[in-house]
Amino acid sequence: MGFLKYKGYTGSVEYSEEDKCLFGKVQGMIKDGITYEGNTIEELTKDFQGAIDDYLQMCEEKGIVPRKPYTGVLNVRLTPEIHSSAAMAASKEGITINAFIKNAVAKALGIML
Repeated sequence: MGFLKYKGYTGSVEYSEEDKCLFGKVQGMIKDGITYEGNTIEELTKDFQGAIDDYLQMCEEKGIVPRKPYTGVLNVRLTPEIHSSAAMAASKEGITINAFIKNAVAKALGIML
C-alpha cells in the first residue's frame, strides 16, 4: 500500500480488483471518514486533494476546528515489567520516560531526532 500527503493529511492508496479502480481513505480520521477514488494515480491524487480541501472548507463554513489525524499524543499500554525497565533506563539517561519512549520509537523507525 502506498500513501499520499497533502496539507498535513496522509491518505492510503489501494486497489479494488472488483471495481478495477484505485481508492483510499485519510489515515487517522476515524470520526470524519474522508475517502476518495480514481482510475489513475493522477485522478486519485486530485480526488484526495479535493476531498481534503472540501473537508477544510466545510469546517470553515461551520466554524469548527478541523481534526488533525495525528496529534502526537499516544496512550501506550505496557506490561508492568516493561514500564519499570523503561522508567529505570530513562532515569539512567537523565530524561523523562516519555522522552525515552519517543527516542526508542524514532530509533526503531530510523528517524533522527
